[in-house]
Amino acid sequence: MKKILLSASVILMLFACQNEATDTTAPTTTAIAHRGCASQEVLEAQLAADPSLAIRMNQIEAFTQKAQLSNSRLVNGKIVIPVVVNVLYKTAAENISDAQIQSQIDVLNKDFTATNSDFGSIPALFSGVAANVDITFELVKINRKATTKTSWGTRDAMKKTKQGGLDPTSPSTNLNLWVCTIGGGILGYAQFPGGSLATDGVVCDSKYVGVTPDSGSAYPYNLGRTASHEIGHWMNLRHIWGDATCGSDLVADTPTHNTANYGVPTYPHYSTCPGTPVEMTMNYMDYTDDRGMYMFTLGQKSRMSALFVSGGARAAFGI
Repeated sequence: MKKILLSASVILMLFACQNEATDTTAPTTTAIAHRGCASQEVLEAQLAADPSLAIRMNQIEAFTQKAQLSNSRLVNGKIVIPVVVNVLYKTAAENISDAQIQSQIDVLNKDFTATNSDFGSIPALFSGVAANVDITFELVKINRKATTKTSWGTRDAMKKTKQGGLDPTSPSTNLNLWVCTIGGGILGYAQFPGGSLATDGVVCDSKYVGVTPDSGSAYPYNLGRTASHEIGHWMNLRHIWGDATCGSDLVADTPTHNTANYGVPTYPHYSTCPGTPVEMTMNYMDYTDDRGMYMFTLGQKSRMSALFVSGGARAAFGI
């Protein structure tokens, strides 16, 4: 059982960023060699700017642990997440089609209900903890806005109309997904529960939204798994290596990882952490290529579900 620590100081340490790109403002001009998720980097900046955020997240963590222990259930037993997509574009390629956006929603619905075609590839070692998260997504609106920006960085400008972006639509009851060119090698980032509603949601680079052909700059992030990973963060999941060498992701049934994995590691890939466990490189919360990630665990499901029960940080979605 992984040890859960809830002090604010530990939260600050837990979310320290590793393996993230350092330049988050320069435009991307070449194919990205490794997955770059800026969620932890953004969180660290938010924690530094707002000390009360650590307190709120500490309270959410305590509630999460209590809800998991008490096996809390949703009132209606089902979670359907309304999704508002905000497309910010300068070029025609950035103004991705409705069909491309719908393909992303389709991927999410498969990945979060264990109906993805590669779910059957889960090794026998992990089959007992592989989860149907039983959360679905419904596209309710697409907003589009032409801009003059070539890249947006990770300071949430795309979420603010006054800075040229688009304000979120009813973020307490809608998952807002911003689609734009982020730059700096970042595929996407999310805001964890506890942050400001004014910036709540997920950002994905337009090249990595939905399913695209196995060619061009999107490969090997062409199967819509960037959004699956980032929405995992939005639902309170950490990177599987805990953003530290042999760190904790606060989930008991995921193996301890040395650090992030890239590409598609050959199974079994052993950790050098205590006990030398086989790493769960096919988990959505690792950094592997899209074709290399295809499962959540029961522990991750329990952690996500705790957000939507009465009193949870995203309970409005479960009503």
